[in-house]
Amino acid sequence: MAGGQERILRERIRSVQATKKITRAMELIAASRIVKAQARVSAAVPYSELITEVVKDLSAGGAASDSPLLAGRDEIKHTCYVVITADRGLCGGYNSGVQRAAEGEVKADVLAGEDYTIIPVGRKAEGYFRFRGYQLGTAFNGFSDQPSYEDARQIGEHVVELFTSGQVDRVELVYTRFVSAGSQEVVLRPLVPLSTETVEGGDGKSASGSDYDFEPDPETILDSLLPRYVEARVYAALLNAAASEHAFRQRAMKSATDNAEELIKSLSRVMNRARQDSITTEIMEIVGGAEALDTDGSMSVADLGAFDVTLPVSPGSPTPVSS
Repeated sequence: MAGGQERILRERIRSVQATKKITRAMELIAASRIVKAQARVSAAVPYSELITEVVKDLSAGGAASDSPLLAGRDEIKHTCYVVITADRGLCGGYNSGVQRAAEGEVKADVLAGEDYTIIPVGRKAEGYFRFRGYQLGTAFNGFSDQPSYEDARQIGEHVVELFTSGQVDRVELVYTRFVSAGSQEVVLRPLVPLSTETVEGGDGKSASGSDYDFEPDPETILDSLLPRYVEARVYAALLNAAASEHAFRQRAMKSATDNAEELIKSLSRVMNRARQDSITTEIMEIVGGAEALDTDGSMSVADLGAFDVTLPVSPGSPTPVSS
């Protein structure tokens, strides 16, 4: 029994050791990708800041505020949520945090009698909301860990089309903002219509202090630039989400590796106890057998006289004569 238990424990230890190697490799891969993802987030900041500044300067330079992306609805009846999650799992609570935040907003809209549409970005969001019967729009997936500007452009064009066509009254982003390798937070950010703070505050001057000369007119430039501004916002959200995904996965895999080490130690202790029990049992069997043999060997031939025993007679041997 003990030997069988020991074999089972050895197999479990080998299985956990193999799993530990996998989680350790995934931890190292995620750690290396965090650095690259963080660099991409930092590299996208100057573009976002500059396009925001240009939009404000265009507004200060005389651009009219009648752009469709600036025209807010008097009454919000339909909200579109762009929910950004991962395509894969094994990243701790990264996906569930974003899903719960979006689900809470949707339930609030339903209670208020408002309609909604969810645009899932990432297979995890699509599977989660589709399984629960929520109203889904076009899904985007396959690039959660390494998004490109082209991916952001497709999402941006789609939500702009939904808003300008009147299908939705508001579009909001739900994603995980990357603060540092050890800190990320789920945020809800309005995307369209663009807030008044976005186009206000400019001075109509360049960084050198000289006045801008707009060609063609500021209204035309602003109308063509606002969709690019939306795409830049979506791209920044995708980059933050990708960096957060790698950070969550690195922590989750490190925790899994540590748990595997503790489990291996625990199973090793149980196996050692089982092996000691097996050895003790074998020793007791040997000692018991030796004692039995020693007891049998201490009986002399004279002791056999007390029993009615007929000894076998071999052919040719003299027949014993009773006295």
